[in-house]
Amino acid sequence: MKRINKEMTREVNNKQTEIKELLKQYGHDSLIMAMRNYGGPLGALYTAQRTEFRLWAPFASQVEVIIFDGYYGRPIKSIKMNRSEDFKYFYKVLEGDQHGLTYRYRLTFLDMTVTESVDPYSKAVTVNGQRSVVVDLSQTNPEGWGERMPAFPSASEAVIYEMHIRDFTVASNSGIQHKGKFLGVAEPGRINPNGSSTGIDYLKELGVTHVELLPIFDFQTVDETNEKPKQYNWGYDPLNFNAPEGSYATDPYDPFCRIIELKKMIQSLHDAGIRVIMDVVFNHVYEVESHSFHKTVPGYFFRYNEKGEFTSGTGVGNDTASERFMMRKYIIDSVKYWTEEYHIDGYRFDLMGIHDITTMNSIRAMLDEIDPSILLFGEGWDLYTPLSHHEVANHNNAAFMPRIGQFNDGLREALKGNDFDASARGFINGAWHMESKLARNFMGGVDFGTYNDPLQLIQYVEAHDNYTLYDRLIKADPYLDEETIVRRHELASSIILLSQGVPFIHSGQEFLRSKQGVRDSYNKPDNINQIDWLRRDKFAHSVELIKGLINLRKSEPLFRLPTYEAIRESMSVIRQDYQILSFEYRCPEYKLYVVFSAQNNVLNYRLPKGNYIVKLANGQVNLSDDVMTGEIESYPVERYTALVLKKLTNK
Repeated sequence: MKRINKEMTREVNNKQTEIKELLKQYGHDSLIMAMRNYGGPLGALYTAQRTEFRLWAPFASQVEVIIFDGYYGRPIKSIKMNRSEDFKYFYKVLEGDQHGLTYRYRLTFLDMTVTESVDPYSKAVTVNGQRSVVVDLSQTNPEGWGERMPAFPSASEAVIYEMHIRDFTVASNSGIQHKGKFLGVAEPGRINPNGSSTGIDYLKELGVTHVELLPIFDFQTVDETNEKPKQYNWGYDPLNFNAPEGSYATDPYDPFCRIIELKKMIQSLHDAGIRVIMDVVFNHVYEVESHSFHKTVPGYFFRYNEKGEFTSGTGVGNDTASERFMMRKYIIDSVKYWTEEYHIDGYRFDLMGIHDITTMNSIRAMLDEIDPSILLFGEGWDLYTPLSHHEVANHNNAAFMPRIGQFNDGLREALKGNDFDASARGFINGAWHMESKLARNFMGGVDFGTYNDPLQLIQYVEAHDNYTLYDRLIKADPYLDEETIVRRHELASSIILLSQGVPFIHSGQEFLRSKQGVRDSYNKPDNINQIDWLRRDKFAHSVELIKGLINLRKSEPLFRLPTYEAIRESMSVIRQDYQILSFEYRCPEYKLYVVFSAQNNVLNYRLPKGNYIVKLANGQVNLSDDVMTGEIESYPVERYTALVLKKLTNK
């Protein structure tokens, strides 16, 4: 260590370009960086008696803590930090209760470059995330804030509902007072102009087990200084990974308001029996040059190609380097923090295919120590990265990441066609020869050979990005009658909610959400993105179907088999041709016959002679076993619908 330090000192007299190249070399040299890695706690480590500031900045020659007069006043003090004895981090202890102290770091490097940065480990920040604030987190707990929810029984029982805080609450017909805010999600007793429930009461009625929240950490492109922000964004533009987003708080100028109100929202959802999944975006940052990663340790946290340029497998101009010790540590530390402090119940990793397998497995192991039932899944797309193909956390390597889920675009495309071609078709809207692909995906990838069990597949047909399913169906058939569009839509949702794996629905999918034909609405205004709560009445039949299917899934173990062995023992494909897909399910007491028809006519489906219980027919779910057919040998399946019949083994 001393030898390396002396070499760095000697290089100061060289030309600045050579020094910068040296810094870059050190940033990429695994042997040198291995000596600099630090596994301990970082950030503002608060107790009522003292706060210790710790910053990992191995390339800096000096670091100062800049103290401000209140949250928004002038700098009043600059305190030089000490370098640890092992030269791995800088630290400074301030005695006394520092709750509310506002600070930034000033770093000086060997080439005399000076940067200022927020703390990468900031837990509380000022408006727009420009300053870090020391926080006594015990003061941010709402009344009644307790422990985590009990462990969730099994991922096989999960039904995930993806939603955006602002979309869900902002519409004038939502009846919600705190529109666009964390507190809006938590408001009980809200109704639309027709008197139908909205908000959290609606979620309870729908029966979903988990809500997946689009990014709720502090992101960059929405100006928090506006009471009603003029900008809109999904939030995939990270700024401060460990602090909540201020535009969702009623007072973004108060660093603790956003923390308290997010906890209140989570508490309300938990009290309603609904668990919370956090959408995390560790694969890139919005702007490298201004981000705390780059300002504190330039050249380290990102990947580069052979030309020394940032790689962009994410498509946004930069990729973080999860394979590096301190980036991996940062991700694990952050996920652990949200889990322990905010009682988060699951994580959806944006563009997970950019990350490495070791990082994802390390996160899984860490979460298992807290609660093994915490869900962990992500977008395992096959993305460009300098990592070798066997290192990346994509769907091809799912078998090497047990109990980490992957979004299954195979089922999505079998249902509606290629998502990048609005005219493409799938099983539900006229494509031929999709039946076999659909069957294999519907059965949880039982014969794919790339997954350990069906619970690694997140089964979906629509999410926040790309077209909504309703808009996509209209794009493909702009002159088709509304009834047929609705039937096709309901058929797709039925297949998702009855499939093996973990079903996932996009908020508003249950009432045919439209974004007025806009494909990727990440920065479009509220009138495009907001949930129109009147649609829940306009398409009440679809809402009731989704409610019924969720309850049917919960009540029927054959629809949520946890292993491939169970699927092979219990399921068989009966038919997969001519836009018809049917299955037989078996258990000792009864059999199920499940039929999906994408034909545009009534299908008289042949059955073994017997007396059947009707569980689902023509969009109507029967949760009890009191609807009987009498002795039959066939049953009519209406066009674009699903059928579920139950036959007791002694009948």
